[in-house]
Amino acid sequence: MTPKTTADGAASARAVGLPGARGAGPGRALWTTVAGIVLLALNLRPALVAVSPLTPVIGRDAGLSSAAISLLTSLPLLCFGLLAPVSPRLGRRLGMERALLVAMVLVVAGTLVRLLPNMVALFGGTVVIGAGIAIGNVLLPGLIKRDFPHRVGPMMGVYSMTLFAGAAAAAGFTVPLQHLSGLGWRAILTCWGALAVLALVVWLPQLRTRHRVPSGAAARAAHPVRGLWRQPLAWHVAAFMGVQSLTYYAATAWIPTLLENAGLGQGAAGWMLSFSSLLGIAGSFLAPVIAERRIPAGAVAVVSVLLGAAGITGLLAAPTGATYVWMTLLGFGQGGAISLAMLFIVQRAPDTRHVAQLSSMAQCFGYILAACGPLALGALHDATGDWTTPLLALLVLLAAQAVFGALAGRNRHVREDGPAQA
Repeated sequence: MTPKTTADGAASARAVGLPGARGAGPGRALWTTVAGIVLLALNLRPALVAVSPLTPVIGRDAGLSSAAISLLTSLPLLCFGLLAPVSPRLGRRLGMERALLVAMVLVVAGTLVRLLPNMVALFGGTVVIGAGIAIGNVLLPGLIKRDFPHRVGPMMGVYSMTLFAGAAAAAGFTVPLQHLSGLGWRAILTCWGALAVLALVVWLPQLRTRHRVPSGAAARAAHPVRGLWRQPLAWHVAAFMGVQSLTYYAATAWIPTLLENAGLGQGAAGWMLSFSSLLGIAGSFLAPVIAERRIPAGAVAVVSVLLGAAGITGLLAAPTGATYVWMTLLGFGQGGAISLAMLFIVQRAPDTRHVAQLSSMAQCFGYILAACGPLALGALHDATGDWTTPLLALLVLLAAQAVFGALAGRNRHVREDGPAQA
């Protein structure tokens, strides 16, 4: 760490009132906060993503139909969207630190509930986990905006990269862990709750944090932002979040099947998706860092769309001809788009209160739309009998995503009951 970075980090710690903000304390307090954010972010996907590779086993063991399995995997996205508007209220009532602690408690509780041997517990526990993750999804970007105002790009990169890494780990390690341990699927799903317990322990010291804010700001923080849903800039951010979520979840749900239909084996098709996710980790870190320091965020968003579109076009033209190339392009494009969607929420908001409200709006719209993606792409495939029409539909959506990204990337802020300001 350079002297300049150390000085800026200490200044940020003092500005937000971190414990021990004098002498040797700021560095340790700052890194404790970073560790807490990383562990919280690491828990925002695994408990739910781990279900996907186990769905064949769950379906056979529990006697679930394909429709019930689809509902089980779609429930988290619906929870993210439907419960997003509640999260800013919880943050205002409890404070962000305590609200995020509640989020991890819900994740732990939901994983324990799923141990019970009945379907009500499986679906109910998934809803509880989804509620906890919805709180974290909405509030963590605001926490980063508040505590790292001069390091938003790098910190959002770390946040997005950790999200991707957690999802990739759950997707890649769940089945091997089950084979190595010999545990049943309920116990394996519960094992991912251990990460949430660790996050709880590391996050507890943040409850002693005191944030000194002016009385006027405190009074404003007690009330929601008004008029956000009437502002075009807020809708540009929400639309980019929604379309990128839809294309991401639709593509990841069906690409393995597409590759199998094209002649790849089941293991090879699954590996290609994992390979793409690994590259998405790098893309999710690099995109906000570049957007923060080098070129306009809107331009970075368009580049991420072009990378994803090139990958989809390759899968359309020759799915098994250069699969590693197509999945590399798609991974970088998807990873960059996801992190930019989070970065836009922070960049387009002037303060923490607006971040929470804009995050709630974007994620409510985005994840409800995303929940329709896999179903719509599957319906197109069933109706046409091939993958050409579904992939062309994804390319059309990516074109819209590029437009919304360019609009959301403009250097402006949303404002309460008024037009966006530069």
